[in-house]
Amino acid sequence: MIIDSNRSWQMSGFGLSKLTLATTEIPKPGPHELLVRTRAVSLNYKDKMIVDGALIPDLSFPFVPTSDAVGEIVAVGSAATRFKVGQRVLGQVIADWPDGDAPAVLHRHTLGSSLSGMLSQHVVFGEDAAVPAPASLSDIEAATLPIAALTAWFAMAEATKPVPGQTILIQGTGGVSLFALQFATAFGLRAIVTSSSDEKLRRVKDLGAWQTINYRTQPAWDEAARALTDGLGVNHVLEMVGGDNARRSLNALAADGRLSIIGLLGAMEISFPIIPFMRNRIVVQGISVGHRRAFERMNQAIEALGIKPVIDKVHGFDDVPQALRRLEEGPFGKIVITMA
Repeated sequence: MIIDSNRSWQMSGFGLSKLTLATTEIPKPGPHELLVRTRAVSLNYKDKMIVDGALIPDLSFPFVPTSDAVGEIVAVGSAATRFKVGQRVLGQVIADWPDGDAPAVLHRHTLGSSLSGMLSQHVVFGEDAAVPAPASLSDIEAATLPIAALTAWFAMAEATKPVPGQTILIQGTGGVSLFALQFATAFGLRAIVTSSSDEKLRRVKDLGAWQTINYRTQPAWDEAARALTDGLGVNHVLEMVGGDNARRSLNALAADGRLSIIGLLGAMEISFPIIPFMRNRIVVQGISVGHRRAFERMNQAIEALGIKPVIDKVHGFDDVPQALRRLEEGPFGKIVITMA
């Protein structure tokens, strides 16, 4: 079937009511770019924050949101050499971070925020900002990797090195959290997962969680985590909430522990008492996805370990508003949109 136009979801302003379908011309790749026919897109909570106007208040319109997609290359630029037509690829979200140290100004070239996003039948990737999709994953599964999986991987396997037998506390059951749990299991870590849902906690046990804590019935979940570790505390906390929640994360940590700041579901600011940091030699790291080389290493590990992403729900391309609403409901795993 020959497609001579391009359907995209475009924002004309903030709010779901300003997100509508538009028909435009198919973009043309520049000399070092790839034209990709999108097969599936996955959502992250930041996408809803962008649509709502909470994350980038000075966004220019019209704008195509979302950052995670898998697709097939249908054309390559005249000077592109890394890929060929027909290959299945994923976009590197921070497009100017191939390896090593991050760019001096992070997020200047980021899919779905400073660069146009993925809710489009055709998208353009820079050839240096694309990676092969794992052959072991379907389109729906592969689309979930660029932010959720790479964020968890970078926090656990790049910014530090996993030590089998150590304890990691993972907050919630969203996309990053469930990838973190699967990586923890593969690395031989003891994973403690927190949630307000007993049903979700039962499901994470099936995915390999060592212990679980319901923070609704145990509000002092930091003390519960310390109790599970014989009072020593956990070695690593993945902080998904921010705000006052981070104080409990700090209290849950063992001496020489690590706090990875990943999410901001609760608040945009964090404050801590200083003495516990100094006394316990706590390392705090902000995680902002990761570089392309880490993405490639992670994909190799996913294939070798047989990891399969956890999918909450799949929506068709015409159902994007419903998919974004689902993010508010606390999905178990990833929400994916197919082009069908």
